[in-house]
Amino acid sequence: MSRESMDVADGNRTQDLLTLARLSVRRDAVRAVLDWLGQRTGGAVFLIGADGRVLVGTVGRRPPDPSVLRAATTAVSRLRERGSAAAVLDATADADDDSATIQVISLGDAGPDRAATPRAVLFEEETPYLAVVSTQARPHADLLADAARTLSLCWRLAEADRNRQRIVAADAHGREAVLHLLMVGDVPPARRVASALRPALPDVLRIGVVECVGQQRYEVAAEIERALSGRAWVVPCPVRSNHLIALMPSEPTGRSGGRTDPADRLGQRITARVPRCRVGMSEQVPLHDTATGYEQAFHALAVARAAPEGYARFDRQSDLAPLTGADGYAWAHDLLRPCLFHVPARRADPGAPELLGTLSSWLTFDRAASRHLKIHRNTLAGRLRLLNSLLGLDLFRIRDQSAAWLALRLRGTQGPAAGAAAVPGGTTATAGATATAGTATTAGTTATADALDRLLAAPAVTTWARVRLRPLERDDRSAMLDTVRIWLDAETNLAATSATLGISPSATRKRLYRAEQALGRSLLDVPSVRHELWLAMRALGMLRA
Repeated sequence: MSRESMDVADGNRTQDLLTLARLSVRRDAVRAVLDWLGQRTGGAVFLIGADGRVLVGTVGRRPPDPSVLRAATTAVSRLRERGSAAAVLDATADADDDSATIQVISLGDAGPDRAATPRAVLFEEETPYLAVVSTQARPHADLLADAARTLSLCWRLAEADRNRQRIVAADAHGREAVLHLLMVGDVPPARRVASALRPALPDVLRIGVVECVGQQRYEVAAEIERALSGRAWVVPCPVRSNHLIALMPSEPTGRSGGRTDPADRLGQRITARVPRCRVGMSEQVPLHDTATGYEQAFHALAVARAAPEGYARFDRQSDLAPLTGADGYAWAHDLLRPCLFHVPARRADPGAPELLGTLSSWLTFDRAASRHLKIHRNTLAGRLRLLNSLLGLDLFRIRDQSAAWLALRLRGTQGPAAGAAAVPGGTTATAGATATAGTATTAGTTATADALDRLLAAPAVTTWARVRLRPLERDDRSAMLDTVRIWLDAETNLAATSATLGISPSATRKRLYRAEQALGRSLLDVPSVRHELWLAMRALGMLRA
C-alpha cells in the first residue's frame, strides 16, 4: 500500500473513531452505533446472545435470515470453545447470498473465568456478540474492531443502568411488602424482610402521609431521607399515585426536652420547602399498630388540606373499642371466629391470614383494595363473597362494614379476650365449623346486629357517641349532622343523599366537606370515619334499623 493510501486510511479511521465517540454519548448509544455501522458497512448488523437470540438490531431493517442466525450461533459456539474473540465464516452453505460472510466479534473477554463466582460466570455467558453479515467483511476489520470496543463499553453502561433500575424496583417492592405486612398486623415477617433492607424498623413510630403534585414524591422522599439521615421508611402509596407514606422513628414523650417532635418539624419543613404539598401526621403508635397510625395520618391529611400551613397532626379523641368492655372483646371474637379458623378446601384458596388481610384492606380502601393487595378485582370479589358467607354479613352495606370494622379494632386491641383462640369445649374449629358458618343467612346478620346494638347501648358508649357527634352540632352546623345522617342511611350514596335533601350533589358534597373539617377526619375519601359515625349514630338511635 502506498504512503498516500495509508494516509487516506488513517484519516478515515480517525473520522470513524470520532463518529463512534459522538454516538457513544447518545441516549440509546448501542442502537445508534449499530445503525451507523450498518450504513457504514452496507451489511446487516446486530447483537446476538450466546443462545442465538437477537438482542439489539438496527432500526428499519428486517430481522436476520434464520439461516444467518444459525450460522452466527454456530460461530459463537466455536468462539466460546476456542476462547477466541473474533471469527469470520463463509455463509455460502447456509445463507441465500453466495458471497455473504459473517463476522462475529465478542464484546466481552476472550473466555469465561471458571474460577469466578457463579454470578460473574453468568454475566460472561450473557455477554453479547457483534455480528456483521456483509459481502466485504475483511476490508472492514479495523472498523469492526474499533466499533466492538465502543459497543462493549456502551453495552456495559446500559446493562449497569438496567441493573440499577432492577435494584431500585426490587427495593421499592420490598419496602411495599414490609408496609403491607405491617398494615395487616404481621410484624415478625415484616421485621425479617426489613432486616435485608435498611433501616431497622422502630418499636415506636410516627406515620406521615404526604400528598404531592406530579413528580414531587421523589423530591419529598429525598427531603425525608436527608432530614432523618436514612432512618425513615419511605414508601410510595400503592393505592394513590400522589401519596407518599413515611414511617418515622419517634422519640418517647419527654425525651425531646419540651421541643417539637422531630416528625412534626419534618412535616412543617416539607410543606415549607415543597409547594402545594400537604402532610398529615399520626401520633406515636407501636409498630404492631401501623394500620391505626396510617388511618390517623390520613385523617390528619384531610385537615391539612384546609390548614394554611399545609400540615396537621392527628387530634386523638376517645377510642370506642375499650369502652365496650369484656363483652365487646367476646363479641368480636365470636364474630370473627369462622374467619380465624377457616380451613381452605384447596391449597390455592385463601386461608385465614389472607381473608383477615382482605377484610382489613376492604374496610380501609374500599374498591381500591385490589390495588393495595395486588390482586385482580374479580379475586377481591370472590374473597368478599367468601367472607360474607363465613361471617354472615353483607360487606357491601355500611351496617355490616361498621360491625366488621369494630370487630377488627377490638381484635387488635389488648383486652380481656385478646389472643383467646379456644373454641367452647376446648377444641379447635375445623372445616366443619367453616361449613356451618358458610350457611349463615339473613338470620345470622340480624343476630349480629342485635348483639351489636346491645354493645352500643352501654352508658360509656352512648357518652362516647354524643362527644363524637358534638362537632357537627355546634353553632349553625346542625344541617351537617342531618346531612351526614342521611348520607349514612343512604349507604353513602351521594345521589340518593342529594335527592332526599332536595339539593344538588355538589351542594351535598360541600356540606360533607364542611363536616369533614369540623370532625378533623376524612369522610369523603378512604380511609373514612364513616364507620365510627355510623356506630355513634346507631348508639343514639339516629339511624333506621
